[in-house]
Amino acid sequence: MDRSVREGLFWALLAVVLWSFSLPFTKLAVEGFDAVTVAAGRGVIAGSLALPVLLLTRRRWPPRHLWRPLAWTALGAMLGWPLLLSLALQYTTSAHAAVITAVMPLVTAAFAVWFGGEHVTRTFWIAAALGTVTLVVYAAARGGLTDGGWLPDTLLICAVVASSWSYVQGAAASRELPGWEVISWVSALSLPFTIPIASTAWIMTQQDHTATASSWTGLILLGVSSAYVGFFAWYRGLAMAGTAYGGQVQQLQALLTLLWSALLLGEVITWGTVVAAMVVVIAVAWAQRSRSRPLIAPEE
Repeated sequence: MDRSVREGLFWALLAVVLWSFSLPFTKLAVEGFDAVTVAAGRGVIAGSLALPVLLLTRRRWPPRHLWRPLAWTALGAMLGWPLLLSLALQYTTSAHAAVITAVMPLVTAAFAVWFGGEHVTRTFWIAAALGTVTLVVYAAARGGLTDGGWLPDTLLICAVVASSWSYVQGAAASRELPGWEVISWVSALSLPFTIPIASTAWIMTQQDHTATASSWTGLILLGVSSAYVGFFAWYRGLAMAGTAYGGQVQQLQALLTLLWSALLLGEVITWGTVVAAMVVVIAVAWAQRSRSRPLIAPEE
């Protein structure tokens, strides 16, 4: 594994670490806002940060051939994933959602191979499947197979597809633009949609919710870290390590979230959690060792 690939994996892991705090931040936010306001509001915050960044750095409009991947990324990352996930969690548990969303790195790899032109080995698929199955079994053992009906499962599957597709499209744009510029354009382009959605949801539900200092803190941290800064590292990592291989690092996110939940929220880490974590780490490392050659040149 050459230096650029190792650096790419580092950036991808950094993004996963930042995103692993999303659950505690979301729990704080939903204490004072409804799910749709939180989902769209985080995009508004990200876009509000992106606009001055683009203006201060005097970035020119992206080349015309990048408009389509940027638009797809905006649709999936800023609208599709957060809105569909928030809607699904109104009808089912987070454990059940973990069962469905655990397949995201595998779906991302499939999109990267089928539509992104990447090449992976057979061993990679075995390692990726091992990590995915481990996460699904672990989530199911924690009560993730509760019956929530067909609606939440449909929403979750659509959320996974939207997010995975946006990863592939964003990574493609990151081959020509720095990762921070990609997410900045994506966030800014999403404002005409995220602002009215967040405003409408807030107006319609504010009588049922009371925004507190902690809920504002959670929402702001979601917008800054999960919806914006985290993507700086993520798209840089995918551009350098390859979307299929770099995306497998995200399998660690659920387990890191459990760690932060234990440290910050007092939840108990069981031996099953430890075993699952070890298997997932081994699967991610195995997937990386299966690399036959560097896939994508690092961004300049």
